[in-house]
Order: sequence, then C-alpha cells, then structure tokens
Amino acid sequence: MRQFPLEMHGMAPGRVVEWRLRSTAAGPEPAAEGAGRRASFNQDKHFTVAEQSRGADDPVASWIAVTFEVAGALDEPAMTRALLAFVRRHEVLRCEFRRLAGELACEPIAPDELALSVAPVAAFDTTGALVGFLSERFKRSIDTLSWPLFTMGAVLREDSATVYLAFDHIVCDGLSMPIVVQQVQSAYEALCRGEEADDGPDPSYLDFAEDQRRRYVGFTADDERLGYWQEFVARGGGEFFPPFPLDLGVEPGRMYPIVNEASPLLDAGETEVFDKACRAVDGKAFMGVLAAVAVCLREAGGPGVYRGFMPVSERGRDGWAQSVGWFVNTMPIEFDASPGRDFAQVMAGVRAAFGEMMGHIDVPFVRAWQLLAPVEFAARSWPYPVNFFSYIDTRKCPGAERHDDWRPASHVWSARANGVCSWFQRDAYGLHMNSIYVDTPAARRTMAGFQEALRRTVREIARHGSLGRPLGLAAPRGPVGATVGLSGYGYAARP
Repeated sequence: MRQFPLEMHGMAPGRVVEWRLRSTAAGPEPAAEGAGRRASFNQDKHFTVAEQSRGADDPVASWIAVTFEVAGALDEPAMTRALLAFVRRHEVLRCEFRRLAGELACEPIAPDELALSVAPVAAFDTTGALVGFLSERFKRSIDTLSWPLFTMGAVLREDSATVYLAFDHIVCDGLSMPIVVQQVQSAYEALCRGEEADDGPDPSYLDFAEDQRRRYVGFTADDERLGYWQEFVARGGGEFFPPFPLDLGVEPGRMYPIVNEASPLLDAGETEVFDKACRAVDGKAFMGVLAAVAVCLREAGGPGVYRGFMPVSERGRDGWAQSVGWFVNTMPIEFDASPGRDFAQVMAGVRAAFGEMMGHIDVPFVRAWQLLAPVEFAARSWPYPVNFFSYIDTRKCPGAERHDDWRPASHVWSARANGVCSWFQRDAYGLHMNSIYVDTPAARRTMAGFQEALRRTVREIARHGSLGRPLGLAAPRGPVGATVGLSGYGYAARP
C-alpha cells in the first residue's frame, strides 16, 4: 500500500455510486452516549482554522482518501451493510463538531440512529474523466464544518469495483487508511459468505482526546515537560518551526497552488538490501531514509545539523491499533549530518535523536505550539516552509497480508501550501515518496533535484553501505516537474 496523487491512479472507468449517511434521530439534540465530549488538540486547531478561513472567505481545504479493489461484480447490499458497520464501529466518524462556550465539542450520534442508502451518481468511459470527477467530488463534498465528514462510493464494472472513502483530517490520519480497508473488506467478505459483519465498537478516539486534554489542557510554558521543546527552540535561535533549508521561491505570508507528485526510490529487492545495510550499523530503514534526506539537504546547501519535524503515531499504547482517528503527534528531531561523517556515524546520530524524541512524545504538538509560539499559533498556517519528514511501513499495518488482493492506495490533497511536505512509504514493492509543495519554478527545480539526489543516495547505501561521494543536487533527468504514473499496482512511466 502506498500514497500517491489520486490523479495518478489508473483505475478503470465505470458507473459511480455513492452511499449517503444520515441520522434517523427525531430532533437535533445529541444522543445521550458521550454527549458534550471535548475534541482533541489536533481537532480543535484544525476546526478553528476552518472557521477562520471561512470567515475570511479564504477556505483552507484538504482531504485524505483511500481506494481499494473488490473482485467480481459488487454486491451492493452487502457493501452497504459493511460500510454502515464500519461507521458504527468508530465513534469519531459519528461525531458532529460544535463550538460551545469557546470549546470544540464532539457530539456523537448513537450507532442505531444511523442509516445508509446507495444512489447512482454518474458513468464514465475514460480513466481521466473518472479520476477528475472524483478529485472534484472530494473537494466539494468534504467540509470540516459540516457532518458527515467523509464520503463513500464505488466505481462499478461487470467483473470488479473500486471502492473509495475520502475523509476530512479531523476524523482520521494516514494510519487510519489501512484500517478502513481491512475492516470494510473483511466485513464485506463475511457478509458475502452469509456471516455477520463486526460493528464493534472499537476503542474510541474521543476517549484518547479526553485523556490528552485532562493531562495537558492546564499546563503552562514553564512546565518541565516542555523542556525538550524549549531546548530545541533555543538551539534554533528561538524559532519554533525548523525551516526547510532549500530555496522554494516563496514570499512571506503568501499561499500557493500545489504540486502533488510521487515516485519510487527503491524496488523491493533494493529495499531489502537497504534495510540490511541500515541494520548493519544498528539502525532501521526509516532511520536510513532520514539520514539520506539530511545528507542530501546538506549537500544542496543546507546546514550540517539536521533540524525537522517528524509525525509520530500515538497508537502504540492503550489498544488503539484498530481505531480510526487522528492519533498523530508532531515532534522535533535534530542530529549531526556534517561533512566527513560516514553512514554509521550519521545513523548513530539519528538513532540517538529518535530515542530522545520518543522519550518526550507525550507532549501534544498543538499545546507546545500554543505556549511557545503564540503569535504563530494565531495564524491559519505554519509561518514559512518547514522541514518535515514522515515514514510509514505499510507491511506492518492491519490487513497487510491481503494487500495483493485488495490493492489499496491512499491519496492526500490540499488546496494550497506555503512550503513542502514529504511522505515516505515502504510496502511489499519497495520504497516510495510522495511530496506536496508550492507550485513555483524554484520549488520545481529544487524538488526535482532533491528527489534525484535522494534516489542515488539510498541506492548507494543499499549497494555499498555508505553515503558515497558528495552528491549535491544534480540536474534532474528529464523535464522539470516530471512525475511518475501508476499502472495497475506497479509503477510505469507516464508520457
């Protein structure tokens, strides 16, 4: 399973249907179950930005989507029941968010007060028209300020179907996407066999949010738990956000349309060798990728000390492994990648920095931001391009053993940006990269060169267990901004 732009999906055309979710409750009052619960810090900030941008007639839009394949003609009643069972399992998907007395409240609808119906939408003869329609559909149908906060549908053909679900970030994260696929597909297959679908409930993200708020809503800027953040900010000259060190050609305070592109870095065999090279120096594959990123940024003119943000999953405690929600904390990480340090030395720095970071993972990013950078916190976006690194090994996700059958993929989109975000994924087919960045000539040149240098660096690590000679950012092979397309479940060159 990998992440790439929806526009690069080579799904076959067909007839599109969608499932419409509604509440059967008699009135607007929330159900007694969990009524008036508080949103998480992530959710509150996300909702506040949506409110502010709507009031300024400057909407900040984004979505996270997942697609997967169903073999044979789709049994629509069975899929309807599977999708309804999935929504009933996860309290966060049944929530309406409302601002009450300054706080963002989550008001869940009771599972038995939900109904789902299927409706025809359109039919398409070409892949391009279909994917374009879905992209626009997700943009129009997902609104942070309106329930439901996701859309569900399928592309039907005589012998197969592509099912899609697209969500607002307020109810999910990237690691929720494999859970969506595993639970919906498992329920559908059970129903097709004449069995019952599991409708949970799974441990609720709202419980996670409530516990987080209880522990951190009252702490202050001088709390010793902020020491790790305070030291990171001090070493950065007082900057809360670590800047992306390469030129993207952006103006302060301005947002830009985006480039959303994906490409392979290593195939399956190369990735296995890369993994062994990392383990040979007491590291892990994600540490090796981060080390390679740091060296490539340095060789392009960045500093010798890598400073960046890294999202980290908070699912590892209290049984959240099968739950849908925004279980992500964003943490700072810093290590030495100066010239003259070999691969083992850089990896040792990454390993030590990651261990130190994980020792402080409990402090919510949004609270640290609010307390240590209150001026920037009041804005609707990060103040400038920020150094950001994300890595997921989807082979370890729920349902990974069936990914060859289900062929799942995740897709992210954002209306505008002022910097760059890069996500790295490892699956059974290799190591892959997806980046969203500002659509400027400088950013296209910088990112094309960076991707090429990174590809050569990880291959050098795989082949020789070293960082090789200084690489710099060589001119990209082919047109600036060229992307790689997807054909079926493997990569293929797109003309």
